[in-house]
Amino acid sequence: MITEFLITAGEQPKRLDVFLVNRERDMSRSALQRLIELGRIRINNAIVKPSQKIKPGDKITMDVPKPEPLALKGEAIPLDVLYEDDALLILNKPAGIVVHPAPGNWTGTLVNALLHHFQTSGGTVSSIGGKERPGLVHRLDKETSGVMVIAKTDQAHRHLAAQFKYHTITRVYEALIWGVPKKGRGLIELAIGRDSKERKKFSARTARPKESVTEYHVDRRYGKLAAHVLLYPRTGRTHQLRVHLTSLGHPILGDQTYGGKKVCAVDPIEIPRVMLHARTLGFQHPTTGEVQEFTRPFPTDMETVSKAIEQLTHDGRAAATT
Repeated sequence: MITEFLITAGEQPKRLDVFLVNRERDMSRSALQRLIELGRIRINNAIVKPSQKIKPGDKITMDVPKPEPLALKGEAIPLDVLYEDDALLILNKPAGIVVHPAPGNWTGTLVNALLHHFQTSGGTVSSIGGKERPGLVHRLDKETSGVMVIAKTDQAHRHLAAQFKYHTITRVYEALIWGVPKKGRGLIELAIGRDSKERKKFSARTARPKESVTEYHVDRRYGKLAAHVLLYPRTGRTHQLRVHLTSLGHPILGDQTYGGKKVCAVDPIEIPRVMLHARTLGFQHPTTGEVQEFTRPFPTDMETVSKAIEQLTHDGRAAATT
């Protein structure tokens, strides 16, 4: 596909690859550099280097080849299926598994597990997500555990996607966070988007902010060390809960990306992963119209960390009173 655009007046001089990586959000800088070096991205029809500086009036031409479809294979990866019928499947995703294939994770994903499940059970899966994301209406980060819905038909996919779009889905998450918020409950309203300097992160420092709202409730306090919070996202932005809690000054335990190394341990307790779990998912069934809701309490690893921190705060109180 060939795309052309002009550099407008007022655009600051910068490297071609740097300019494009902030414009083409779905492409990595290294991928763009390869296309530039192959002559598929040109300035004023001339082959240039990634370091070429752009200037107002330049015409950039991009000839991006269509990606080859992947031949994904089913893999016998265990699934914790909570419910299944002809229209959808509900599962409890474990932490540590990537939801869909991407560079660096072409196998061992939830999609590979789903393909094997449907191949062996004789079921179908929605084609709307394409070859790489069959049946996926939404996703959870690799380290996030919890309840997910998978669409088995295109009609179910469209119906569920509309519910997510218009925020009529019931979603409750729970997290263990660093420190304790001053307020027991509150609303975090912070527009976020892909970070303008660190593309793997999302933040308020972005060229394309999108409205993002999260309600939180402190369910339990572990002294001043940590807290267990319930989270009610009113929007569904990428990394929304992680960014919002960090903006509150209380990043999720184990989330080094947003909280740094300090949140990866509550001495002497090491935190094995991002302590975030999708607890509840409720929606209107796309075929029957019935309202369904599925809940799973947080898994063993989060329970272990919770009890260890609770014991730590108990021991601290006991020591302080002796």
